[in-house]
Amino acid sequence: MPTAAQRLIDFLAAQGIDRAFCVPGESYIALLDALHAHPAIDLVTCRSEGGAGFMAVADAKMTGRPGVVLVSRGPGACNASIAVHTAEQDAVPLILLVGQVEKRDLRRNAFQEIDYGRMFGGIAKWVGEATEPGQVPELIARAYAMAMQGVPGPVVLSLPEDVLAEPCAAPALPATLPAPAIPAPGDAARLAALLRAAERPILLAGHAFDRPGGREALLAFAEAWSLPVAVSFRRQDLFPNGHALYAGDLGLRNPDAQRAAFAEADLVLALGTRLTDITTQGWTWPAPGQRLVHVCAEPRFLGWQFPAEMALAADAMALVAALAAEAPAAPAARAAWNARLRAIHVADTGVRPGSHTDGVAFAEVARRIGDLAAPDAIVTLDAGTFGAPFYRKVPWAPPQRLLAPVSGAMGFGVPAGVAAALRFPDRQVIACVGDGGALMTGGEFAVAVARGVPLKMVLSDNGSYASIRIHQEREHPGRVSGTTLQNPDFATWCAAFGVPVTRIDGEADLPVLAAALAAPGPAAIVVRTSLAAVLPVPAMRAAE
Repeated sequence: MPTAAQRLIDFLAAQGIDRAFCVPGESYIALLDALHAHPAIDLVTCRSEGGAGFMAVADAKMTGRPGVVLVSRGPGACNASIAVHTAEQDAVPLILLVGQVEKRDLRRNAFQEIDYGRMFGGIAKWVGEATEPGQVPELIARAYAMAMQGVPGPVVLSLPEDVLAEPCAAPALPATLPAPAIPAPGDAARLAALLRAAERPILLAGHAFDRPGGREALLAFAEAWSLPVAVSFRRQDLFPNGHALYAGDLGLRNPDAQRAAFAEADLVLALGTRLTDITTQGWTWPAPGQRLVHVCAEPRFLGWQFPAEMALAADAMALVAALAAEAPAAPAARAAWNARLRAIHVADTGVRPGSHTDGVAFAEVARRIGDLAAPDAIVTLDAGTFGAPFYRKVPWAPPQRLLAPVSGAMGFGVPAGVAAALRFPDRQVIACVGDGGALMTGGEFAVAVARGVPLKMVLSDNGSYASIRIHQEREHPGRVSGTTLQNPDFATWCAAFGVPVTRIDGEADLPVLAAALAAPGPAAIVVRTSLAAVLPVPAMRAAE
């Protein structure tokens, strides 16, 4: 008779899960045994639970299936919690499997025990715990369904080590997912009427289009109805940025001209997105009096802060499909509105020229990476000032992918790059990371090297937690505290992985970037990055 662990792994394989990420632990040794030489699931052994979780999140972004990460109890689960938070903020399906203490020790403050329902209750969509082997097939089926349905997100399943190892007579269950919620016919007709009448509409596109066929559906819908498209926070790869209808993103520090123009919209169609603080520019947009149609798969995200003329608990792609039966039309004035929004966006895409004595302005590196990126390249970003130029200075176009943490989590870039390179070893994958994030989870580069995937790691070294330093200089000029880093020799550190290392110490070295990115196999590019280039002017002068 199969064990509960074998039932669980067989269920995941039946759903098409072909990869899982882990840091091994004795509390789930039965799961590791079930995965031994499993014909369908590749187990990726990582160096930290946070890195394993970030890999699973990135893999889910690319496949549309839940990322699966296995960790041990207590410290392992705590380290993995950053991935649970990231999956929740990014609307990504994630299954975190935690090896738990034996069932006799539950709720007795045993060694490394945590009550995961209490720990993860505020950030996971669902938390379950098995106390008998016969519960495992039902619980893993429920976990899968909860991660996938509605707005995708993370789930956590606690599995006592003795329960996993026991025989399981309960049969494996099929996965049962509800059909996407479709709008009522009257809703589609009513929205079509609003679209036909709007002279200054904006289509705000979100996570619901980040799935197979989503980008194509979004593009066709925008073109058919002549709708300018703005993407929600850090989702630039949903829509071709070079298209005449691309109006930019709703992110951090949007230009004043763009914010002012968006406030003039006479209809905001928020399609497949949650209206969070950054996407709404600090809860200020849509502004009072602007007509809003909000479409989200889960009603619990509707009605927050912004009154909507139409609030539809529906699948965004289903709504787009329903609108195909309506005749598109637009007022003549809309062409000028579309052109105005496009011009405002284009005006913000240039990289300011200028040389600096303390290194290279990373915006120039980002621009060159954009120019050199393959048509199907995958670029992963960590959090930090080095990432900012990739959001507005690089014109992304599907099937290119930009994988960046909506949660703003440091440490995402390198693990995400490893997952992308494992998933698509024949595509160009570039992981960009700062010196802070590199020493958080940069060690996961070892996984890429061990697997032989051609990941290129671009490391920005400016000796600072620069994002925080910028705020510090604005609020407390000249009073630097806690933001300076004493770094190792990163070129030597990267070389220790056994890969070629390219150094860029000044602008004269920038031409070597092309060859470094085109070289076969894994490699590292270490860039001495100008801190002065990103600081406020008085601090910038002092830094140089």
